[in-house]
Amino acid sequence: MSSLSILLAIFLWSSLGVIVRIADVSEVDLIFYSSAVAAALQGIILLAGGWSKFVPDIRTLRYPAMLGCVNLLNTFAFYYAFRHTTIANAVLSHYIAPVLVAFLAAYFLKEKATRTLILAIALSTAGLFIMLGGFSVGSSDSAGIIAGLLSGCSYAVLIIMARVYTQQQHPLVMSFVPNVVIMILLAPFVREFPVHAAWSFLVMGVVHSTIAPMLYYWGMKTVTANRTAVLGYLEPVMAIIFSMLFLSEVPALKSLAGGSLIIFSGYLTLRGKDRVQAGL
Repeated sequence: MSSLSILLAIFLWSSLGVIVRIADVSEVDLIFYSSAVAAALQGIILLAGGWSKFVPDIRTLRYPAMLGCVNLLNTFAFYYAFRHTTIANAVLSHYIAPVLVAFLAAYFLKEKATRTLILAIALSTAGLFIMLGGFSVGSSDSAGIIAGLLSGCSYAVLIIMARVYTQQQHPLVMSFVPNVVIMILLAPFVREFPVHAAWSFLVMGVVHSTIAPMLYYWGMKTVTANRTAVLGYLEPVMAIIFSMLFLSEVPALKSLAGGSLIIFSGYLTLRGKDRVQAGL
């Protein structure tokens, strides 16, 4: 059930591209106002339930605060990559993360990368490469690719941090504190409130910044970092499905072929046992 919880979170996050495209506002506004909605909702729940119920030791809040900083770096670097290189280059460079997680998890979490997981990473990487048509490097692409790699590195660190902190923190606190940190960091750059996109902030705040991360963090209490990283490859496949349904974007044959490899790697990952293979 824990892997299914992570899958559901990935499914919800994969719809984000459609919301962003339709909302048509800056990245700063999207991130700031959706985080504000999420923080308000989560804050109400925390107050209603009593802080002590969710935060046994107030000093440990520095850990989800650090998570918020890494999450913001990951998001901004990814958006920068989208603006300064092709979508394929941005996504392919970003998804260096599962490979990095395999090494980081072995060192920091003592998780063993099984042959099945290594095969799943290889199949997913190949599928993503096929689906997106590979790298297309030009003189103007280097900054975007570097940003994509930075995003992938920060995403890998985020997965490792989340795997550790979910053992100590309630998923609601893991969602609330990073949103507050993101709001504080972005507040100096917000100039006005785009009224026409208010609906998108509400949807993103409730669905993408509250429900999805809570499901994700709940699942990571028992699912290894390696398995979580591999399941993340399903996000671009689901994003294509959403773009077909809501944006009438028909995928090319190579997208279907690559997506099939990724789905198969997800099957291999889910077929493994859900229990944690390492002690933290």
